[in-house]
Amino acid sequence: MRHLKRTAKLGRTSEHRNAMLANLVCSLIKHKRVTTTLAKAKAARSVAEKMVTLGKKGTVHHRRLAVARLHQEDAAKILFKEIAPAFKERNGGYTRIIKMNQRIGDSAQKAILEWVDVVAETPATPETPAAETKPEEKKS
Repeated sequence: MRHLKRTAKLGRTSEHRNAMLANLVCSLIKHKRVTTTLAKAKAARSVAEKMVTLGKKGTVHHRRLAVARLHQEDAAKILFKEIAPAFKERNGGYTRIIKMNQRIGDSAQKAILEWVDVVAETPATPETPAAETKPEEKKS
């Protein structure tokens, strides 16, 4: 019986699974949004929310725990400087999962994993200065 065994195995060994989830959470921290399968998104959600909780505490000990789990110091810096302060007043529920269509090939359910309050960075579009200025009229 599998009582109290909640971990999603995802068809991988424990070392491979931990490394994959750490990389997925690092990508989420850096890019603010990740597209993956639904099962991986559900598994990475708990890791990401625990990392935000460590980031909100913000001590040296919690920073070292986050780096040990994520294996990337630059992702931990972004977590502690940008993401955790944005969720300072929120008590959990830092991520959202948006279900998408099935993947072609193996028909796996796709999903988007993203932060709730942090807006994803989009490429800047050039503004049209012609719309703001009007041509001058000649006075005769």
